Amino acid sequence: MNGTAIENFVCVIFNVSFMNCTWHVGRNVSGDTQYFLYWKTSRKEDFTGCQNYIKDNYGRHTGCRFQNVTIENKRAYFLVNGSRNGQNIQSYKKMIILYKIEKLTPPLNVTVNCTEASHGCEIQWQPPRTSHVKRRACFKYEIVIENKADPEKNIRNTSRTESSITGNSYIFGSFSTEKRYSVKIRATDNGCLVSTSWGEWSTPVEFGTSQLTSTSSYMLSLLSVLAAGLVLFLCAVRTYLKKASATIPQPRDPFRELCPMDFKVCLFSICLKFVVIKDPLQSQRYDLSARKVHRKYKNQSIMHETEETIAIIEEVT
Repeated sequence: MNGTAIENFVCVIFNVSFMNCTWHVGRNVSGDTQYFLYWKTSRKEDFTGCQNYIKDNYGRHTGCRFQNVTIENKRAYFLVNGSRNGQNIQSYKKMIILYKIEKLTPPLNVTVNCTEASHGCEIQWQPPRTSHVKRRACFKYEIVIENKADPEKNIRNTSRTESSITGNSYIFGSFSTEKRYSVKIRATDNGCLVSTSWGEWSTPVEFGTSQLTSTSSYMLSLLSVLAAGLVLFLCAVRTYLKKASATIPQPRDPFRELCPMDFKVCLFSICLKFVVIKDPLQSQRYDLSARKVHRKYKNQSIMHETEETIAIIEEVT
């Protein structure tokens, strides 16, 4: 029956590997009509049914969602048929070259580098993502640079468009430090197996006065932090040097540790311990002399703590 087949069948590939196919119901169908979509990428393959239908308010299938679609140089064959109260209706067939229906993603990593001295800005970007094209020369670009309005400075909103740009950079030479700008970019085919339709716009990137101001503020903040860090470092070094230059303790004297009394008296007593006296009479004389010297130096050490005393012990014969 004429007018029962679907109409306006359209497929779009987006975000590299997702595909949506949609259609309108036939003009002469009733509410109980239902449609079913099948597709394959080679004449030798069998048709595969849709797994994720899009439905209208009446529950009728009006589209299908696909995932993990690979483009390469493939052609896809679509078949949409339907039924109404158990009766077949007109079917719809279509062949589509997949790369022609791809909606290119936005160019990636859009950056702007402005220099106040040259009054110019270099805009750079990366090619859009695709599953079948890797050469950068396969794309050309359109750039729109918008001059943002500023009522306080009596600046009106204007735009400038540059098309058919090849490569991955563009020099914007009309840059003014007193103005604020934004830039967005999209891509299309440049003689390869790429869709000739323009792709999606990139997210606008703003640059201009605020960018320069924020950069200067950042540098001032960084210098302040560095200055504060340097002051703290110098204070720490000064404190360390003060502690290091304090009174250095005297080295340990093993003789004084062995005998806490006056050093020379102690030395005399230690010497007596190593003297071997065979004559008892001489031993008594040495002992008497040692006691006298001991008392003498002990009294002197109490009265004169800082005065050195030299003891001379004559050999007793």
